[in-house]
Amino acid sequence: MLTIIMECRNDEAELAQTLSALVAGAVEGVVRDVIVLDRGSTDGSARVADAAGCRFLADWDLKDVVQSARGDWLLLLEPGARPLAGWVDAVADHVAIDPKPARFAASRNHRRPFFQRLGRRPPLERGYLVSKRAAAAAVRPGMALAEIANGRAARELVAEIVPAWAVKAMRAG
Repeated sequence: MLTIIMECRNDEAELAQTLSALVAGAVEGVVRDVIVLDRGSTDGSARVADAAGCRFLADWDLKDVVQSARGDWLLLLEPGARPLAGWVDAVADHVAIDPKPARFAASRNHRRPFFQRLGRRPPLERGYLVSKRAAAAAVRPGMALAEIANGRAARELVAEIVPAWAVKAMRAG
């Protein structure tokens, strides 16, 4: 049903945290595969992805990646982002009844400072759930993963996500 795709560069610890949050989806049979697209990592990102059973691609074309996804739906995430409890049911419910893209609700416990909320959010800050067919139609040569979601409207899922920036801030502070 669902393929998770992430783009990383030296995000070993963040990747491990996100993958651990996705275990519930694999256990429930919702997550079919996870693809990690590397942008030149020199840390242990490849080892983390391999240990979790992910496809780790150092040389990739986004169009080929989308076409090779096993799921009919794609969940695009930033390394470090952690979907919270209930995410599996929220995603399964959405894909069963709504063909439109969706994003997770922002975590009530992890909000950006006020002035940072006034600017544009990174396109994958709250993840992006999109059908494989819609993603394939949006992909252009040389495109980065986040550009699939950039500026696109999406419904809000009932499940929350801890954004990657919050996870990095917690580790730093």
